[in-house]
Amino acid sequence: MTELATEPVGTSPGPHPDELVHRIQALEERLDAVADPVAREAADDLVATVMDLYGEGLERIFRALEEGGVEAVALRDRLAADGVVASLLFIHGLHPVDLETRVRGALDSVRPYLQSHSGDVELLSLEDGALRLRLQGSCHGCPSSASTLELAITQALEEAAPDLESVDVEGVVEQTLPSRALPVIGSAQPSTPAWVAIEGVAGLDPDTMTEAVVEGAGLLVANVGGTLLAYRNECAGCGSALGRGELEYGILACPACSRSFQLPLAGRLLGGEESLQLTPIPLLTENGSVKVAVAA
Repeated sequence: MTELATEPVGTSPGPHPDELVHRIQALEERLDAVADPVAREAADDLVATVMDLYGEGLERIFRALEEGGVEAVALRDRLAADGVVASLLFIHGLHPVDLETRVRGALDSVRPYLQSHSGDVELLSLEDGALRLRLQGSCHGCPSSASTLELAITQALEEAAPDLESVDVEGVVEQTLPSRALPVIGSAQPSTPAWVAIEGVAGLDPDTMTEAVVEGAGLLVANVGGTLLAYRNECAGCGSALGRGELEYGILACPACSRSFQLPLAGRLLGGEESLQLTPIPLLTENGSVKVAVAA
């Protein structure tokens, strides 16, 4: 059982959903340890019957919403977008949004991040819950593509489509050089990322940028043609902060050394013979919230 990602429909008192999940897991372990098979079977039957009852209730609620007109359907969709409610709907096979639509939505949510690394992802097929994808551009065959998959695509799919049976991705190679892993804040080595909200950047105007600090790390966030991109706030050439540099058509000029970097191309140096590149930071936009990856 995975942790519940939640965007609550409304506020409510009580334990956090993740706490309830851990409590359920602990109770399941206690039931498995019961020596009396009759008592264990009765407990299993009780849990299954309660689940069936809640499932029947959810089905009736959502059927009524579907039949209740435009406003009721909008409320149904709002409920289905809540992580906790969606998890219950998945359990009972009641989610109103079909699997392919959810998969495509998850892929669309991570495309800005992939494109910031000059890459993309293509949906090849989805049959009987088996999904086939292909990494494109610089993501295809790149030693860091396994990290790309873990940081962005896999996590987005787990949240939007936990009912997938399998995911097969073309263009992924095993990561053999730790230093080539996509960076996350707080770690120079590959690690499991946690996504942390970054405030004050969601409304950034196109072709503008701002400086931010997350977990003690200085970041530069830029809106390039409507896409938010995040980089460490440090010039790859001279080490200076970039916040006062000039940004034009996705090209950022360092205010100290005048080197120019192509933000839409993963921060690569523009022209010259030097092999320099800014350090991109994974950034995702979800339900109006902007998040960056931090080492867990």
